[in-house]
Amino acid sequence: MAIVQVVQWDDSLNTNDILAWRYVDRKNPAKSDELGNWTQLVVRETQEAILFKDGQALDLFPAGRHTLSTSNIPMLGRLISLATGGESAFKAAVWFVNKVNILDVKWGTQNPLLLRDPEYQIPIYVRAFGQFGIRVKDSRQFVLKLSGNKSSITRDEIAAYFKGLILSRMGDMIATYIAHKKVNIFEISAYLEDMSNEAVEKVRPEFALYGIEPLNFYFGSVNVDDSDEGVKKLKSAMAERATMNVMGYSYQQKRSFDVMESAAKNEGGSSLLGAGVGLGAGMGMGGAFGNMAAQMGQYINPNSQPPLPTNPSPLPTGSTCPSCGQAVPAGAKFCMNCGAKLVCANCGQPIMPGAKFCPNCGQQI
Repeated sequence: MAIVQVVQWDDSLNTNDILAWRYVDRKNPAKSDELGNWTQLVVRETQEAILFKDGQALDLFPAGRHTLSTSNIPMLGRLISLATGGESAFKAAVWFVNKVNILDVKWGTQNPLLLRDPEYQIPIYVRAFGQFGIRVKDSRQFVLKLSGNKSSITRDEIAAYFKGLILSRMGDMIATYIAHKKVNIFEISAYLEDMSNEAVEKVRPEFALYGIEPLNFYFGSVNVDDSDEGVKKLKSAMAERATMNVMGYSYQQKRSFDVMESAAKNEGGSSLLGAGVGLGAGMGMGGAFGNMAAQMGQYINPNSQPPLPTNPSPLPTGSTCPSCGQAVPAGAKFCMNCGAKLVCANCGQPIMPGAKFCPNCGQQI
């Protein structure tokens, strides 16, 4: 019959990695759960010890030295009868719970989140990384819900337990900032502090169910893969938008400029004519630009004729009648001496003195 004299935390264990540990007698592991009457239980600062029997968490011991007797473990005393004299042994397990602050538990998105840029609607893959801090608040609940058949509970196991919860909550938060709050992925770094403050409150209720208190929760980085095609398209669109803002024109105007440049390279007047009319409408310049392009097209197209003027040009000052040779005043359409016409009856252009044919349309005078 083995009598354990002192039960305490194993010094070889790393207190930064182990959050809870089931006592094991290194000299005789098979007898670790046979605790003799008057056994000394030593609990260090930042620790608590829980006595288990038949899977039930009984008494909880704070920091200090405790003698395992009926007076010190009343819950156990109601289940078993301890013999006097320190000779009897009873089956019980002791769990030590490390209640130090663990501040560097890492988290990250193993698979990127597929989201759409709020401005350009280009799908991109977003990644996020960070760390959080925790401590055990309720030792009994922590060991009961997370120990199972294990002999210890580590920091990495806690991160693995809550990985799905963390990624789900953080994914929703990132999507909210990008999709609903319209934050560009390249500007989201300015919101990391706000996101961190929201994150710690989002995970607090879930952690509390397992006796854990979140001390903080940080977003270290929210970024994208520069080699992703969606990211390349987004950067190209943003660069083009920045250029247009500097130059002072819109995307629609740029497209119109591109059409005009392309049409100017084509051979033939009709192509340029069509491009000009479309350009005038696309840029919102209305009929003014369209008329200008139409006139350009008429002179380029050899099959077209110049339009007849609607208002004849007046005769210049000092002109003479081509019929009688008398001087006529400027702007006159008929000779005041002989009544001859001074402008072409066909096109309305002035007839120069001595001319037998109209210099504009070739009409015989």
